[in-house]
Amino acid sequence: MTRFTWIGHSAFHVAIEDGPAILIDPWLAGNPSRPSDYEVPGADLVLITHGHSDHLDLGDLRSIAERFDPEIVCTWEIATWLGSKGLANVAPMNKGGCHHSNGVRICMTQAQHSSSIIDGDSTIYAGEPAGFVVRQPDGRSFYHAGDTNVFSDMGLIKRLYGPRLAMLPIGDLFTMGPREAALACEFLEPEIVLPMHYKTFPLLTGTAAKLRSELGNGSSVQVKELDPGDSFDW
Repeated sequence: MTRFTWIGHSAFHVAIEDGPAILIDPWLAGNPSRPSDYEVPGADLVLITHGHSDHLDLGDLRSIAERFDPEIVCTWEIATWLGSKGLANVAPMNKGGCHHSNGVRICMTQAQHSSSIIDGDSTIYAGEPAGFVVRQPDGRSFYHAGDTNVFSDMGLIKRLYGPRLAMLPIGDLFTMGPREAALACEFLEPEIVLPMHYKTFPLLTGTAAKLRSELGNGSSVQVKELDPGDSFDW
């Protein structure tokens, strides 16, 4: 069994039975949708999709590193910046590559978005945005799309990695909305979708109900709507 806990926005804690605990885009202290009583129970790996502050927060990462000393997996540019800030145990990679750690295979995929880091008065290039497909010890794979628009090469993600569960942004404005996410499901053909990057700010207007409507009654995709703090066992 794998337990996915939605911390809010795009942050997930993924606890894999007989495998690692994984934090993805752990925006914690400044996340308005994170439950006030939520505490990270553990982390062996941290995956960072891109450099924006609602996905990469240096204070959060330092706190997590001090408590758990996880391996932090990210692009070369983000890894270099984190190293300059004193973060250790950072594993750089790039799109098309796979990283093996703690009994799982982590493959970095395409994402259509932007990526930068505000560092004092400077805006720093943080490489390209990415998604991740994680293959578990039991052979099943899940996909965290990061912040992205729909793109037809999601069909290649399906062909190469076959994720059965997908965490997809649906909030609109800064990422896909429900209509685009429904098309993403046509390319990816997941069994289960966990919506994300919504329920955070009023500007993010997408909803799980709209995604279900866009998928239509004939779709076999199960949309599992969570509230921040809720978990889904897979």
